Amino acid sequence: MTTIRRSRPDEGDRAVEIWRGAVDATHDFLSPEDRLSIEEMVRGFLPQAPLWLAVDANDYPLAFMLIDKGHMEALFVDPACRGTGIGAALVRHGLTLHPKMSTDVNEQNSQAVGFYEKMGFKHIGRSPLDGQGKPYPLIHLKYGE
Repeated sequence: MTTIRRSRPDEGDRAVEIWRGAVDATHDFLSPEDRLSIEEMVRGFLPQAPLWLAVDANDYPLAFMLIDKGHMEALFVDPACRGTGIGAALVRHGLTLHPKMSTDVNEQNSQAVGFYEKMGFKHIGRSPLDGQGKPYPLIHLKYGE
């Protein structure tokens, strides 16, 4: 059984571990240098971020989501749990809080693009660069648009 709850301060290392595993499994388009640079940034903010966690019956975090003002900034699932519905459960939870939630997804991450489309998100725009100005195009999505 999976439960969704807020993260606690002592779960930062596990969140970074989930992030690392998920990125290594899905973001093969990142250059090694950019991958390391992003991890450095993530280590600096993720442990203190107000995350929603999907936890197992033993309260062990399996996935997390970060929402800021109705925009889903992050959704990462432990690679061992991909395809089990945990990511969809987190998104559905986010939509109960923010019915018109938006998010951005790397265009090169076709699995993620398909996931969000299947969840009912619609394309509302595209940026040729990511938030750090790197050549990783983003697709802007919004639920129900």
